[in-house]
Amino acid sequence: MSVDIDSVVVGAGVVGLAVARALAMSGREVIVVEAFEGIGTGISSRNSEVIHAGIYYPGGSLKAQLCVEGRQRLYAYCDERRVSYQRLGKLIVATDETQHTDLQRLLEQGRRNGVDDLQWLDATQARALEPALSCVAALWSPSTGIIDSHGLMLALQGDAQTHGASLVFHTPLLSARCTEQGFELQMGGAEPLTLSCRELINCAGLSAPEVASRIVGLPAQHVPTARLCKGSYFSFSGRAPFRHLVYPAPESAGLGVHMTLDLGGQARFGPDVEWVDTVDYHVDPARADGFYEAIRRYWPGLPDHSLQPAYSGIRPKISGPNESAADFRLSGPAEHGLPGLVNLFGIESPGLTSCLALAEHVMKQLA
Repeated sequence: MSVDIDSVVVGAGVVGLAVARALAMSGREVIVVEAFEGIGTGISSRNSEVIHAGIYYPGGSLKAQLCVEGRQRLYAYCDERRVSYQRLGKLIVATDETQHTDLQRLLEQGRRNGVDDLQWLDATQARALEPALSCVAALWSPSTGIIDSHGLMLALQGDAQTHGASLVFHTPLLSARCTEQGFELQMGGAEPLTLSCRELINCAGLSAPEVASRIVGLPAQHVPTARLCKGSYFSFSGRAPFRHLVYPAPESAGLGVHMTLDLGGQARFGPDVEWVDTVDYHVDPARADGFYEAIRRYWPGLPDHSLQPAYSGIRPKISGPNESAADFRLSGPAEHGLPGLVNLFGIESPGLTSCLALAEHVMKQLA
């Protein structure tokens, strides 16, 4: 079977769906091809479901720019489409005097990024917000929130389909070949499919480098090496004494073992950092030992035996454990020279927050 189409999006996670929505709303014929059985089965459903303010990312980076822009767009979109969210606010805490400098650096960086509502709190002010907290100082980010990520994806999918986009599942991209008119794609699945398209957007998340390597005509130097960084989460049995999100000072590969709440008020902790070679979502109960130690730095009252394995996710990094964290990489025609092709690499946090802004950025690269 052969189909000619304007645009093909590979991957039906939150970013792929946001891109498909933007393409379809521009009047293009769009097909989203997904290797698995449904939307958001990977990164998009295995994260903290946090709407980030834009504090942590280097000034001038795509992460900083698209997180701040994306957060504003996302709150407005949730109001428009009635996607559930709560703007709970977040405390980033220093648990000893040595972290004062780290916190001050975050404050200055966040303000440079355009996060204009950050506040410095001393220990007394922080405990006035969260009496169970132990810290020497904190940053208060009132624009941080939580979201129903699946509800968001359903809304994006609905918008895309309303404007004519189609989604096909169990359909992996086997190969792609550049042609004078665009791309010829060979798709797998129960019924092998050949697609010809003018535009190809690779939003395959963890598999984005592998998908890009299957594009005949794309030079290898434009395909980064995938680095898999696993993060496990543990749920708290009982009702935690917190009303806001609590984050420690960030670590090198992640944001530390933080406390988030779901929309029902249930607390969960994570993710930690574990560099892995293969995708495996099993949560090792023994990792709870490290969680207790990390959490008790800011919540000494954490009861024994109160953490239960919940789930894990894998960050789609393109930098290794001893390297500086890589920025989002949107590799378009200006970089690789192939009209109509955009590869999205390293779309880890704050990818969820940035999804609508990422989609707009892709549209600009295609233009």
